[in-house]
This record gives sequence, structure tokens and C-alpha cells, in this order.
Amino acid sequence: MREQIEALTQNLAHTIVGKTEAIRLVLVALLSGGHALLEDVPGVGKTLLAKSLARSLDGKFQRLQCTPDLLPTDITGTNIWNPKTGEFTFLPGPVFANVLLADEINRATPRTQSALLEVMEESQVTVDGVSRTVPQPFFVIATQNPIEYQGTFPLPEAQMDRFMLSLSLGYPSAQEELQMLQNLQQRANVTQLQPCISLAELQQLRQICSKVKVESSLQEYILELVRATRHDEEITLGVSPRGTVALQKATQALAFISGRDYAIPDDIKFLVPYVLCHRLIPRGGRNSRTIVERLLRSLPIP
Repeated sequence: MREQIEALTQNLAHTIVGKTEAIRLVLVALLSGGHALLEDVPGVGKTLLAKSLARSLDGKFQRLQCTPDLLPTDITGTNIWNPKTGEFTFLPGPVFANVLLADEINRATPRTQSALLEVMEESQVTVDGVSRTVPQPFFVIATQNPIEYQGTFPLPEAQMDRFMLSLSLGYPSAQEELQMLQNLQQRANVTQLQPCISLAELQQLRQICSKVKVESSLQEYILELVRATRHDEEITLGVSPRGTVALQKATQALAFISGRDYAIPDDIKFLVPYVLCHRLIPRGGRNSRTIVERLLRSLPIP
């Protein structure tokens, strides 16, 4: 099954230049059954990454452009009266997809943002008292632009906690950007990508990842890291138990992607900034990544 991971990675690398680490992290979220939040400037490839992933999975892709006038029913779907049948017909919203890109999610109002809470956690939506399950697998990639603060609504703690990890693509290096220009004509178009893994195979991969061995000493290390965030004087709100589970699941997925059926301390150390930082509320404008790196240095490695 690892050959399929390699094929998926190569497929994404055909369209996304020089973002090996970002591709790896997004695959970690995908294989562990989580969701990813990309915080970055426009034009660095967030939408392209999401589309390429959906195309590679042979899955259904939907894009949701978040604006202040977006309504919850624009996300979940709504019941429409059909005069021919004399009945209400459910019109599915964009969440009924395998890969959903929620672009500029912090431009939507808190009421609309909350419509994503249920579907991200339970893979279902409830409209007019009726619950409907979204297609499986279901994966959300949300983006927010850090330089545009006017007209934005910061994601609440409950919403941030739903994301398995948060990352930034960043600008390409000078060499990578030059390579992008030189290969402009040969660069693969998203529509030219061929599916390299079926949705059923992805479900199998998720099951395999969940069985990756995590020694009790590593679980205790995860627990110490998480509990340290709850008692640190520089942190107002620490990591929730959901974050504890997310870190172990992400560790298992990273170990599998790395070709192992067991986790090692380096897996945890690599993932901690991406899995924990966005779940913290630091005091007095302190930087959550700096705090997490300090906690990592202070704890003994198993």
C-alpha cells in the first residue's frame, strides 16, 4: 500500500513545485482522518493543492468561497419546495463532497462557520431536523489569509480544534520559482492528473495507519506535552483531549508515510508545532510556536 502513497505524493508534486513538506503534512491529515487549515498569502498554491488532491483520489471536489453574506444553508444544503411533486426536495450543499476547500474561512460570520462544526466532527449535517451523512472519505482543507484583517471573523476555539493540523505553504525559494517559470509549458494541469488511488483504497490506508504501533513511552511523552500546555503560565487555554488524540493519530500517519509500522520520537517532535500550536491561546500576544518549542526542549525525549 505504500506504493500508492508514493504515487499520490508524486501526483501532487507534478502540480505543486517545491512543497514536499506541505504535501507530506496534508497527507498526514488525510490518512489520519483529520482536516487541514492553511494560513497563507494568496497565490502560493492552496487551491491548487486541494484540487490536485481531489483529482488524485478520483473524488468529488467542491470549493466554498467564504464571504460575510454566506448563510449556513449555503454550506449544508437546504430543502426546496417542488410544486410538481408537492414535496420538499433536499438540495445538497458543497459539504457533500470528498474534498472540500473552504477558502478564506475567516471571512464567513461565526454563525456560518458553526455550520462546519458538525460535519467536520461527525461527517453529517442536520437540516430541518433530518441528519444526512456526507460522502466518505470526507476531507476539509480550509484557508485563511493572514494579511487581510478587515472584514474577518477569527475562528473560535471550537472550530480551530476541529482541524488536525495547521500549516503554511510559504513562498517558493528563488530556485523553485525559477524552475516554475522554466517549466511553465510542461507543468501538469490539474485536469490532466490521473487518479492514482481509489476512495476504497484510501479507507484501507486509514485503517492501516490506525494500527501503527505507538509504544506506551511515546504515549506518555504525548500526554506530558499536552498537559504541559494546560499548566504553562504563558498559555490561557491549553490543548484539549481532542488534541491529544489528534497528535497520536498524526504520528501514526507520519510513521506510515515514512515507511514504518511503528512511531518514533522524531515523528512527534516534527508534528507538534503543526498539531498543537493552533489549539493554544497564549497570553499577552506571545507566540504559540515559541512556547511549544520551549516545552519540547524542557521535556526528556523517550
